[in-house]
Amino acid sequence: MGQRKILIVLCFFSVYVFWGSTYLWNKIAVTELSPFMLGSIRFTTAGTLIFIIARLLGYSVAITRKQLVNAVIAGFFFLAYGNGVFVWALRYVDTGFAALLASLQPLAVLLIMRVIQRKAIKPRTMLGVILGLVGMYILISQQQILTKEGSVIGILMIISCVLSWSGASVFTAQAHMHKNFFINTGYQMISAGIILFLASLAFGEEWKSPLEWSSGTSWSLVCLVLFGSIAAFTSFNYLLKIISTEKVATSAYVNPVIALFLGWYFLDEVVTLQSLVAAVVLLTGVYFINTRKVR
Repeated sequence: MGQRKILIVLCFFSVYVFWGSTYLWNKIAVTELSPFMLGSIRFTTAGTLIFIIARLLGYSVAITRKQLVNAVIAGFFFLAYGNGVFVWALRYVDTGFAALLASLQPLAVLLIMRVIQRKAIKPRTMLGVILGLVGMYILISQQQILTKEGSVIGILMIISCVLSWSGASVFTAQAHMHKNFFINTGYQMISAGIILFLASLAFGEEWKSPLEWSSGTSWSLVCLVLFGSIAAFTSFNYLLKIISTEKVATSAYVNPVIALFLGWYFLDEVVTLQSLVAAVVLLTGVYFINTRKVR
């Protein structure tokens, strides 16, 4: 196997496993740390490391005012709201359940593009939309989930985060951004870290000294910064350049499986038969949305 193939395999491993594991790491950390504080530390640290790496590699971090404004907008909807509020919601829902809801993002992107850009929906894609909606209904209609304290608000917030990510995806596809995706990611993360810091102060969150953190929380944050923020995102962008979008998009239905297993194994989360049925229906819908028929 050549070096290029080995690199591709490692990148897929990163996108599949590391991103699938972020649900577990966030759940562990947010049980001890305030959610906006957690996000602020994670993204500020990751963004700073990205800039340091970029400078060591000789990249220029110069950016125009328009590029900076667009990076801040993307950073807010992708990371500050899309991830910050999502982590807040993990206090009330299980990681596997949250990951399955997050897999609806391709469906949300499709519907947003339909509304904003009037993009036609093909029959194969429409089947995926229907399956995705049916799978979501099966998932969230479970009585033991709806009766759990805080679960309804947690579900609603996660759905709003999916819409936020999806809107940001449509925006960044058209916006004028920094030509270097690595630098652009750094600006998004730094801006999100600052926004979450201000949000944490506004909501009066308690900030705990790192000396008071448990070892589990410390290691989870390290993994979120190094693997979830830097390695996985860089691998994702690299794969988009050399592999078809459909193949890279398979992460949308691999990540929930990883999250379900890790939540069951490490956190003793219960995986019901109804959740498994919902997973099959929902992820089948995501498959039809993410793939197109080749003529």
